[in-house]
Amino acid sequence: MLKTVRLALAGVFAAGSAIAGAVAYVAPAAPVVVEESAPMGSSGAWIIPLIAIGLIALAISQDSSTD
Repeated sequence: MLKTVRLALAGVFAAGSAIAGAVAYVAPAAPVVVEESAPMGSSGAWIIPLIAIGLIALAISQDSSTD
């Protein structure tokens, strides 16, 4: 009896996925073309990291102990 129920459930799930696969068609997406821009110059890329390093060095060098 249990074997028959298992086979029936397997058949229902297999038939359901077969029908759903035929109905739910997903169109393939068009390929996306990405253009890489030319570098604008390297001097501006160092400004933010240099400011961050300077602020970290300034915060470390400050002596906040009071005697």
